[in-house]
Amino acid sequence: MRFDKFMCGHDYTRSLYDPGVYFRKLPSDEYIYLLLYVDDMLIASKNKSSIDKLKVQLSCELKIKDLGEARRILGMKIERDRVKERVSLTQKAYFQKVLQKFLIGDEAKSVSSSLAPHFKLSSRMSPKTIDDREYMSHIPYTSAIGSLMYAMVCTRSDLSQAMSMLSRYMHDPGKGH
Repeated sequence: MRFDKFMCGHDYTRSLYDPGVYFRKLPSDEYIYLLLYVDDMLIASKNKSSIDKLKVQLSCELKIKDLGEARRILGMKIERDRVKERVSLTQKAYFQKVLQKFLIGDEAKSVSSSLAPHFKLSSRMSPKTIDDREYMSHIPYTSAIGSLMYAMVCTRSDLSQAMSMLSRYMHDPGKGH
């Protein structure tokens, strides 16, 4: 509440869609954005002096640590192409960690489509025997799906169809799933 009062008191608007996003239109018709997630903050604008001014204002109100130009946020790598004036986010390192965590590693194969049309799943693939249930009890299916859903929400919307299909079987996944 204190942070929100501070930002709104400096003519920033809180996003209706994400309560951790504040923005303000500058006199130059450009915008400055502040993104807040727990104790991580990212300030973005084409106007560097406005960023510096906001940092000074924030440091007068709060104890902040300026880490300089952002390279990562919430596990995502920030890539800049200043010539093309583009900023992009990537989760390549996150995916590598997920693959290692679930012991897929070098076995993973890259595909251009997140879910091939011939790939069919059904509840008939759920475990039928005690041995199958015992085997699946050691497979971290729900954790893997959750990890991939995080990536889907952040940067990889192309995974949504596959995640929609796979998450249907989180309550009783089988080897085929």
